[in-house]
Amino acid sequence: MEAKVLATQGLGVADLLRVLRQFAPDLIHVHHAFRAGGLLLDRTVASSMDGIPLIVSPGGTDINRDLQMEARKTTVREVCRRARFIIAQNLETSKRVKGLLPDLKDRVVFVPKSFHWLGHDAFDLRRASGFHPGDSLFFLPAGIRPVKGNLECLTAFERVHAARPRSRVVFAGPAIDTDYAARFKKKVDRSHSFARWIPSIPPAAMRSAYETSDIVLNASSSEGLSNALLEAVSVGKAILASDIPGNWWPVLGDHGDPPAGYLFKRDDPEDFFHHALKLIDHAELRETFGRAGMTRALQWPTPETEADGLIRAYRVAVEGGIGSFLAEG
Repeated sequence: MEAKVLATQGLGVADLLRVLRQFAPDLIHVHHAFRAGGLLLDRTVASSMDGIPLIVSPGGTDINRDLQMEARKTTVREVCRRARFIIAQNLETSKRVKGLLPDLKDRVVFVPKSFHWLGHDAFDLRRASGFHPGDSLFFLPAGIRPVKGNLECLTAFERVHAARPRSRVVFAGPAIDTDYAARFKKKVDRSHSFARWIPSIPPAAMRSAYETSDIVLNASSSEGLSNALLEAVSVGKAILASDIPGNWWPVLGDHGDPPAGYLFKRDDPEDFFHHALKLIDHAELRETFGRAGMTRALQWPTPETEADGLIRAYRVAVEGGIGSFLAEG
């Protein structure tokens, strides 16, 4: 099996047509129906794709935002309608997609999400940021764009730092939304006493970055299933994440599982503040959350399990279509 991965950003119709001609794929898998799939609706591209099966993995913004917006929902629906299968990587996503696209619910296939480390290089997040061993270090790994709430999280953290002067926060991720990132940078520069922004951490060093932090943040307004939270939970870090459907399972687990951290209400600054202080003030609480997360992570699907699920969907899409997949169960 040979795969070619294309970045959506900066990809034009001519570029895509060139790849379709040269690579001649047997199947196309689109991650994010609006951002990536919309390009496939171009008439020339659609004509070149005639007969090539399509699989779609909707992103969190597809489900939680784009399907609610008049200007975008038609694109998302049409991309999903053209797909042989719609891949959902957690049960909450599967339920949401079936509810929003009831006429396509039979095409929704659950393939549990896993993760794997891309290396084990050392990266001391505290030292790289110029902070000290006694500081309480929060870490928010995410590209800088409105849906990730980077700027809003930094604003909320000002009060945390005022109450606990040894608290610090590091944001890591590239600027994705130019205007939003410019405003974020100005705010970080004004908050240099307690905040840093590292635009890029080498992928092979991400595990070390998590391990050298104390608490991992997620301030998103929308998530499908955050890789960052899966990674943080797996290395035993306490989580403070926004209370949105995509974050429920990685933080709270299944019914009866001990939590790996706290969820905070995005529209209630007091909620973020009080949960942050509890995590700063009680090391044993952080350790309890961390142990619970690591224990749960040991039972998660492996990358091989996820790959097997995807390959099965690909094979059936190419060879047998929807009916045979449903017949196989």
